[in-house]
Amino acid sequence: MASDTDTAKPDPGAGPAWRRWLPSSRIGRLIIVLNMLGLAILIVGALVLNELRRGLVNARIDSLTTQGELIATIIDQAATVGEPAPALDPGYASQILQLLSNPRTQRARLFDAHGKLIADSYWVADRVEWKVLPPAKPRDQGAAGVTMQFQTPKPPPGPPPGAKQALAHEVAEAMGGRHWAGMRVGDDGERVVSVSIPIQHVQAVLGVLTLEASDVDEIVARQRAALLPFILLSIGVTLASSLLLNNLIANPIRRLARAADRVRLSRARAITLPDIAGRQDELGDLTRSLEAMTSALSERMDAIERFAADVAHEIKNPLTSMRSAVETLDLITDPAARERLLGILKQDVQRLDRLVTDISNASRLDAELSREDPRAFDLGRLLTEITQAYDNQAKPGEPAIHYSIRYSAPDLLEPILVSGREGPIAQVFRNLIDNARSFSLAGGEVRVRLERQKGEAVAVVEDDGPGVPPDNLETVFERFYTSRPKGAAFGGNSGLGLSIARQIVAAHGGTIRAENRLDAQGAVLGARFVVTLPEARR
Repeated sequence: MASDTDTAKPDPGAGPAWRRWLPSSRIGRLIIVLNMLGLAILIVGALVLNELRRGLVNARIDSLTTQGELIATIIDQAATVGEPAPALDPGYASQILQLLSNPRTQRARLFDAHGKLIADSYWVADRVEWKVLPPAKPRDQGAAGVTMQFQTPKPPPGPPPGAKQALAHEVAEAMGGRHWAGMRVGDDGERVVSVSIPIQHVQAVLGVLTLEASDVDEIVARQRAALLPFILLSIGVTLASSLLLNNLIANPIRRLARAADRVRLSRARAITLPDIAGRQDELGDLTRSLEAMTSALSERMDAIERFAADVAHEIKNPLTSMRSAVETLDLITDPAARERLLGILKQDVQRLDRLVTDISNASRLDAELSREDPRAFDLGRLLTEITQAYDNQAKPGEPAIHYSIRYSAPDLLEPILVSGREGPIAQVFRNLIDNARSFSLAGGEVRVRLERQKGEAVAVVEDDGPGVPPDNLETVFERFYTSRPKGAAFGGNSGLGLSIARQIVAAHGGTIRAENRLDAQGAVLGARFVVTLPEARR
């Protein structure tokens, strides 16, 4: 029989290395998006305001440049004296500078051709302020008038270190006939926007006009104030994302922890949180896994309770029989009757010993299944070793064991591999062979067959016994089921072999079933047990 070949599935871990670092979960993506959103808002706001600040500074430079070129042209036309070697008239140039500059918003300075300061808008000493006086008192008989006050401004504080060098460099650049514009530190320590424009008469540089505006800090302050809404919005988004993550992750995990504590403290048999289990994310997966795990544990506890009750019932029967025999033994004087009673005691002891041994094996089964890591092994080789061991230990009159294996044509002589634990799987087939031998007549035969069917390993154990009653094809796998034919040895079976076999096969992802072998007329020829295990990938 041809078998389907397994197609190789792509490895989920394959691919570029950077892709493995990306979150593949919804919660992971949600955490990254929410945490990056506030930062993105802040970055965008800073970039926007940086462009705004740059635009404001450039606009201020353009304004000062336009104004400076106008003042420089007027000074060149009105305050230039001397031919053929022109020069600036310091007094007239200073008057023009005072008339055209606005000392409230800017500072204007004029340097001669040698870089010497000849005019400064801060040198103006006459500042006239006027205000209306209150009405005079009656005794003064005076009228309201105008008073004149002459205020001499305080001289500016000394420039900070580096301010003079920056100004000298700027003037030197302009002396070369080039316009200079930018930001530097002013004499009062504040940042200023400054432009220096050469005053040229034809090709000769007669001086340099410098205009500077000290409202840069005000621009920066306005920018910071404009950045404040972005900061508040970023804080709000971060706070909202934190609260959202708390409600979406922290609170459900806390509820899961409390539910686990209730299970641990035996106030509940299983975790039940339908609202979280319905979520389509990792927390929903975790909740469903915990619910399934605790439900399985609850079922396991119920099974242990039932197993303990069944064990107590099964042990009680031979103990009751032994107690009755012991109590009756002293009352019987007939040697033959005493011998029969002693035989019953021996059978009860044998039955009790077999029962205790099988109960011990069944109780250690879970630990044995979890102790050894599953691996791929050749099931055909294992069955060969098991059947050869039975043949080597066979006694006269016992059923013979016949083993055969069928290979499909495309995979001729290719070993049939299964993934699991070799020891427990061997116990399955020993239990099935022992069960088949116990039902076979003297001189009978037990047949073991292995083949591959559609990617699965199918092993069959057949006997020539009376078969299984149709109503008990599933019951035979229950614990302590010991329906035996007449004449079978008493106490030779505990009823746990097939139950252990099904438990082991189910733990390996396979199935086991019982059926009867029938002839053409429908008569029962014997029993057949079919074990199906998934074949290991090569």
